[in-house]
Amino acid sequence: MNHPKFEVYEGKNGKHYFRLTARNGQNVLSSQGYASKASCKNGIESVKNNGTSGDRFEIKEAANGKFYFNLLAGNKQVIGKSQMYASKKSCQ
Repeated sequence: MNHPKFEVYEGKNGKHYFRLTARNGQNVLSSQGYASKASCKNGIESVKNNGTSGDRFEIKEAANGKFYFNLLAGNKQVIGKSQMYASKKSCQ
């Protein structure tokens, strides 16, 4: 059985990113760019530490009317951003 997993990759800009992929292969969460791979891995640990707390998620509406969520660290900094969802309910 496939499990959710983190993937670390380097962008064309030389920064390191991670994405969290669900069992079905869908991208669940994507990170900001990090200067180093080590910093990127720290970001993954932050997702693991903060992702179980409901108050660390904020739902936003994009200009196109679709919804997404941000996962926040304790200092309210965005750790990762979700894919777009058609409705607020499907984003929750």
